[in-house]
Parts: sequence; structure tokens; C-alpha cells
Amino acid sequence: MKKAAIVGVIAATVLASGCAHRVADLTVGSTKNYNINSASFQKGDRVTGEDMVPVVLFPLGIPNVKTAIDNAIEQDRCAVGLSDLVITNLQQSFLVGRMGFRVEGNLILDQEIDGCSSRA
Repeated sequence: MKKAAIVGVIAATVLASGCAHRVADLTVGSTKNYNINSASFQKGDRVTGEDMVPVVLFPLGIPNVKTAIDNAIEQDRCAVGLSDLVITNLQQSFLVGRMGFRVEGNLILDQEIDGCSSRA
């Protein structure tokens, strides 16, 4: 009985384990075209974006940092980029699981975009 419990705990630990590696810390990052000389930028909320693919023995796709950044920026229609950006590579799989990228940063809001000037 104890042997089965020990094997079960080890198996659960292996299946639930994962790694996260910090890939980059950036001051500013964006995948959008915008006027960098604008004087109407404002710091927004801290957001997170991910691009994950499932793993079943091998990855069933290729995760992309650009997609993770786009997912974070597109949480606000006035956002054009991220500041204080952290990019993390996630590996949460052992035979089955997921892998990909997580991006976290503060939104950069452009008040020159139509309908965004009323933000304060």
C-alpha cells in the first residue's frame, strides 16, 4: 500500500512540474506601428498575454513571442505598446502539458487615437 502511494505521489509531482525561464526584461516593447514622437502617451494597467501550445509527447505547434505581446496589447484598444516588459518562457509538460511564452507589462496608451483622449 505504501509503495503504491509513493509511486502515486512521484507520478503526480512529475506531471504537475514545470519550468519558467525569464527570457528578457525590456523597458519598452511593441508589435504595433505608432508615432514614437507623440506627446500623448499615458501609462496604463499591468497586463499579461500568453501564447501557449499543447504538448502530447511532442509540441503540437510553435509558440510565438509576437502573439503573446499582441494578446497583452490588445486588451485595451488605446494601447500601442508595453513598458517594463518581462518575457518568460514556460515549459509545463512531461509527456503531456503545455509550453509557450508569457508576457507581462504596463500598457502604453496613446491619447491621439480616436476616442482615447478622454482618459485621465
